[in-house]
Amino acid sequence: MNIPLLRRTLLASASAVLLMGSLLSPAQAQNKVVLRVSTPAVPDDWHAKMWTVFKDNLEQSAPGEFDVQINLNASLFKQGTEPAAMARGNLELSSISAFDIAKLVPEFSLFTAGYVIRDPAHQQKVFNGPIGAEMFKTVAEKMDVTPLSTVYLGTRQVNLREVRNVKTPADLKGVKLRMPGTKEWLFLGEALGATATPLAFGEVYLGLKTGTIDGQDNPLPSVRAAKFYEVTKQIVMTSHLVDGIFIAISNKAWGAMNAAQKQKVTAAAQAASTYNNDNRLKEEGQLVEFFKQQGLQVTTPDVDAFRKSVQATYQNSDYAKVWPKGLLERVNQTK
Repeated sequence: MNIPLLRRTLLASASAVLLMGSLLSPAQAQNKVVLRVSTPAVPDDWHAKMWTVFKDNLEQSAPGEFDVQINLNASLFKQGTEPAAMARGNLELSSISAFDIAKLVPEFSLFTAGYVIRDPAHQQKVFNGPIGAEMFKTVAEKMDVTPLSTVYLGTRQVNLREVRNVKTPADLKGVKLRMPGTKEWLFLGEALGATATPLAFGEVYLGLKTGTIDGQDNPLPSVRAAKFYEVTKQIVMTSHLVDGIFIAISNKAWGAMNAAQKQKVTAAAQAASTYNNDNRLKEEGQLVEFFKQQGLQVTTPDVDAFRKSVQATYQNSDYAKVWPKGLLERVNQTK
């Protein structure tokens, strides 16, 4: 057998195969669009499960076109570092908070203030309408990420270790209300009428039990998960902060897509948000009855009085100086 001749024949055949591959149509040679997702959410969280909805939706609308890779538990990027990773083009998708955005887009801090967003329905109307379009455009320009949909994170309520007749902010005077230890959160606690007291989340249970603090604020699911109901007697449904996060995509990945792909990805993000929002609201609704069964009093104050007082406090602060003129009024008028 002529070994050199055989080797040349095999090489020629391999070259022919490579040439044929290069002549394939773009549709035949196209690779899947890789979309890496990074989230700190744990598997049982609705904010984790929604990414599976996103992936399944894309697989149905664009079979074989996308490769969605979901990374939970902050296993790909640490919480808070996702926006920078997306801006650099090292990550395609994540969910980012209003607080994350406000660091680079100061005017977005409006949405970290108390009583700006009234309820989950108002949240969706604001961000799915002209205001959201304007603000998201600014975010895309300043952060190199494009928000695609708005995810309901939860509504914060006041949780007290002793029962009080709370109707207005004046009724919280002297109450040591635990807040996260940043100036923005402490400002919100003071605006509610309480004495804002910084304390690490892991110390809140003992603080409530011993009386170091008189109360804390969190969405109802967090109150149950941390078992704060064991050391408190009342939940005041102040609904002072309707919190949200935003499914966002890097501008690099977004710019590489054609119009049809963008439409499908946007639709998948909206389907994911809807799934999360519906389940989160259902869970919160069920928890009111759960806390009553645990012996807690669940009361509703004069929310309008709280809203007017808190908004006035913010409008007279340095925070409001960076808000676009008329934006708060437009948000308030959104029905």
